[in-house]
Amino acid sequence: MSLIIPRDYIPKLVPEMMEQAITFLKETFQENLSSALNLRRATAPLFVLSGTGINDDLNGTERAVSFPIKDMGDQRAEIVHSLAKWKRMKLGAYKILPGYGIYTDMNAVRADEELDNLHSLYVDQWDWERTITAEDRTIPFLKSIVESIYDCLLVIEQEVYYQYPHIMPILPDSITFIHAEDLLQEYPTLSPKERENAAAQKFGAIFIIGIGGKLSDGKKHDGRAPDYDDWSSETQPGYFGLNGDIVVWNPVLKQAFELSSMGIRVDKTALLRQLDLEGCPERKELEFHKALLEDRIPLSIGGGIGQSRLCMFFLRCAHIGEVQASIWPTQMIEECARGNIFLR
Repeated sequence: MSLIIPRDYIPKLVPEMMEQAITFLKETFQENLSSALNLRRATAPLFVLSGTGINDDLNGTERAVSFPIKDMGDQRAEIVHSLAKWKRMKLGAYKILPGYGIYTDMNAVRADEELDNLHSLYVDQWDWERTITAEDRTIPFLKSIVESIYDCLLVIEQEVYYQYPHIMPILPDSITFIHAEDLLQEYPTLSPKERENAAAQKFGAIFIIGIGGKLSDGKKHDGRAPDYDDWSSETQPGYFGLNGDIVVWNPVLKQAFELSSMGIRVDKTALLRQLDLEGCPERKELEFHKALLEDRIPLSIGGGIGQSRLCMFFLRCAHIGEVQASIWPTQMIEECARGNIFLR
């Protein structure tokens, strides 16, 4: 169990105000995001059928929580990890044109999550997806979408300040873009997480490009499934990937804090390449992958933005359990209570 107890921690809001603030944050941010990216709301599933390839494999090692469906001959369903591929299929089903998309409330259970200040068994995020053209599959386009999302973060930070003036804004006026390869070159002796800490503390808010593929040292900055983000397309000599993470500096925990993972999704070429790189070419026979290879779903960009993460950051909480209800180890509950952190 990994746990950070900030010294002399005092919650910014009492429990009654915390509930109001969470509601305010979630309602306001999703409205701003929808307007900024031209997204319309869609209803999301809690589970999908096993064996279809629709569920998100995350890093490829996490087990999905599954159960048999009695009325379907005990065919198994599994609770979603995220909706990265489901959303893209919906773009095709709804025939959504380039420049427009959908967003949804995604609720997931990740039983293999290592519980700490940032990670819970329960995951709640805004999953969004937007149709694009082949000409949009570029780093400049990716950056323009990231900047639109970052503008929404700046707006919500100001809204929180207006509502709760003792919570001062801390985000820089703009987000800094940096490739994972450049992080490696700048901090060659540090681990990926240590590199994120160094860059986030230096700039305040960063977007790390190119997460999922191997860097020049033969290692990945972090893992990504092979069938949603495009992390393998070469964008300039020695630089790969059309995806990344929005990471900010968290002054309460004094570490880098990921708010969103997102990217331009794989096209047919990138999908086949990444399936081969990850040693799972057989996936091309699954429902989602066949639909993509047969041009039955559109090109897209998309991602997830953590709802509890966002509330935790903007309300300056020390633990995600202060803004969401989940299950925590008894030892963690007791240690947090001694540090004035009270988990739900």
